[in-house]
Amino acid sequence: MKHLVFLPLAVLLGACGSNYTFNSNLNKKAFKEYFKPSEVKLFDHTQPTVPYDVLGLVQGTACQSVANSTPASLANARTDARRKAADIKANGLIIKSCTQLKEPEAGCYSSAVCVGQAIRLQVQD
Repeated sequence: MKHLVFLPLAVLLGACGSNYTFNSNLNKKAFKEYFKPSEVKLFDHTQPTVPYDVLGLVQGTACQSVANSTPASLANARTDARRKAADIKANGLIIKSCTQLKEPEAGCYSSAVCVGQAIRLQVQD
């Protein structure tokens, strides 16, 4: 009876030791683009406590393009601003102003806009 238990266990353990490769349809560039905003520290109602250089202004937008979809949110506009800040090599974003527009405009049923300073925080050793 013990042999009947050990044989399947040995087969399973042997399969784990085989040369297994993983293939995915995800590409590395799409992954980097998706996580790019997380590289930028957000300062929404605060100021950085370390020295920094201002790289420029960025504007993030969100648009509700279909009438029955989720309304545009300030969070999505901030994320877009963080993505644009990362595009210019910033590692911080000081939000200056965010506005949500509920009136239809330029192909959007509702929209949100956030403007901020893209900054490069100086790393202290």
